[in-house]
Amino acid sequence: MVKIKTLGELKRSGYTPKSIKDELRENLIKKLRNGEKRFNDIIGFDETVLPDIERAILSRHNFLLLGLRGQAKTRIARKTIELLDEFIPVVQGSEINDDPLLPLSRFARDLVAEMGDDTPIEWLHRSDRFVEKLATPDVSVADLIGDIDPIKAAALKLPYADERVLHFGLLPRANRCIFIINELPDLQPRIQVSLFNALQEGDIQIRGFKVRLPMDIQFIFTANPEDYTNRGSIITPLKDRIESQILTHYPESTEISMAITQQEARVSDAQKSAVYVPEMLQLLIEEIAFEARESEFVDENSGVSARLSISAYENLVSAAERRMLINGELKTSARITDFWGIIPAITGKIELVYEGEQEGPYQVALLLLGKAIKKLFLKHFPNPEKPKKNDRDHYGAMKAFFSDGNTIDLLLDSPSNSYEMSLESIPGLKRLVSNAVNCGENDIYAFMELALFGMTEFELLSKELIDNKFSFQDMLSGMLSDMMDEDEDQ
Repeated sequence: MVKIKTLGELKRSGYTPKSIKDELRENLIKKLRNGEKRFNDIIGFDETVLPDIERAILSRHNFLLLGLRGQAKTRIARKTIELLDEFIPVVQGSEINDDPLLPLSRFARDLVAEMGDDTPIEWLHRSDRFVEKLATPDVSVADLIGDIDPIKAAALKLPYADERVLHFGLLPRANRCIFIINELPDLQPRIQVSLFNALQEGDIQIRGFKVRLPMDIQFIFTANPEDYTNRGSIITPLKDRIESQILTHYPESTEISMAITQQEARVSDAQKSAVYVPEMLQLLIEEIAFEARESEFVDENSGVSARLSISAYENLVSAAERRMLINGELKTSARITDFWGIIPAITGKIELVYEGEQEGPYQVALLLLGKAIKKLFLKHFPNPEKPKKNDRDHYGAMKAFFSDGNTIDLLLDSPSNSYEMSLESIPGLKRLVSNAVNCGENDIYAFMELALFGMTEFELLSKELIDNKFSFQDMLSGMLSDMMDEDEDQ
């Protein structure tokens, strides 16, 4: 088909025009019948969001994706282009993608009237049939719909009443395309009114011109529920014209969240080959995000974006890579001590309530990390607060070691051999991990570190970050040390 270059050849090929909504519907039906994958690279929505979108497309609906930030709304909207035909014919030179058999613009109508079957056509790829606009308060009707172009009128020596002096806005230029408006509530109400005709009657009017352009557009809108109270709202008549409203959500499990992070994180092949990240540490990152979504210090109405996990994972790899380079090593494994390098990725991704602001973003990030460590610790090790009847004290050797006045320091940038020797010097730690966790040599030190940090969360030990190192000691010794420091300050 793409070899066809004129209107006459197109007519003889048997081509028949169809609307974009019918096009999406037909291609979706084919994929459903053939059991093909729809919406590639969208993870965690197979049983919830995606079926709703497919029902909307089968119903030929414009739809609104409503959800908190970081729930893949824009990604889903962009993926709909995969349901379009690969190429469609347009009148060559048309600004609004005129169908050669159903020309809309004055330019296309005049060209077809003049050249007939010799009218040149070109083929538009589906990747070019996507128009996206971020709604901002400064968007005008002229931006969306169009306006009179005085420069064009002067250059062509035409009166303003002539249709050829029109400058088309985004909507006309999105004819036969998918048109996405992100953050719809940010559009001023009077601008939202300009969308009424396009959604209901499928046409637009520009500056009072008598010309009516029946647009063929698939509308997809995105919005954050919090926007309804913070910045604006979708006016009721417009919301009424959007046929389907689809709710998105955050990943329902840490495994799904981890799969999303691994897919989206920008980690180079060189980093992947040099830095090994144990699966347990990957899960720890996701637990931080889940804890943030449930935290009393974080605004639940704002949400915690999936970008927190993605950015945190990237920072974790970079923290381990930096340590590796400092120590002149060729390879390394990520550690829990490297998690202090992900704090900037957390503090910038959470919206705090008043109590959280009182604590401070840095302290809240540390609290979230501590809770995540505690939760993951309990998945692998016996609960120190609820020992089983007649069971030995799994932590006895370690508690005795620290109660004798011993201290263990884990430097944030320590080389691998020093880090491993420090952990192995703690009596009973490696045995605890070996008995509780079935893991390989690559992961055992990460689990030993988890056990050590987990014990501090249950106040079996104390930890303190001093001068770029974590110092672990007996709980009582740590309290006495803090009291002495306070006395010296006074």
